[in-house]
Amino acid sequence: MTDEKPTTEEKQEAVVPLAEAVNETAVAIKPTTALEEIIVETEKVATVKRGKGKVEFKPIAKEDIVPGMVVRVHQKIIDVNTKGEEKERVQVFQGMVIARKHGREAGATVTVRKVSEGVGVERIFPLNMPGITKFELVRQFVVREARPYYLRTYKKKLKEVA
Repeated sequence: MTDEKPTTEEKQEAVVPLAEAVNETAVAIKPTTALEEIIVETEKVATVKRGKGKVEFKPIAKEDIVPGMVVRVHQKIIDVNTKGEEKERVQVFQGMVIARKHGREAGATVTVRKVSEGVGVERIFPLNMPGITKFELVRQFVVREARPYYLRTYKKKLKEVA
């Protein structure tokens, strides 16, 4: 056995199957963390159309949510009409995570912000609320702070992760 280092061609050959699994035109990158693997899988899933122009997004665990993510939060809503009948529906709120508080406690929360018709809307979702059915990852941006409240007034484009 020799102690030769692999050449750059050998390294690229090892990485190419991952790029082919994601997309033929994708740049060959090897994910190093669980978050990067989620992002690569999300890009793969998000390109698959579900029919009538709808796109599927990758469901993520509530523990993996970090600031800078654009997420879709699915919340069960119970409507009561004038007759007193209850109807259950799922309401989706899509926006950027700007804060995650209280870690893994029972009272952990996530603040999600979106701009709707020129008006900023922020909602605070308790992570352990039984009415939240799922979280889906749409995009991931690079933010360097744990609570990037500056995004409320930030006008420049953010860099997207992979």
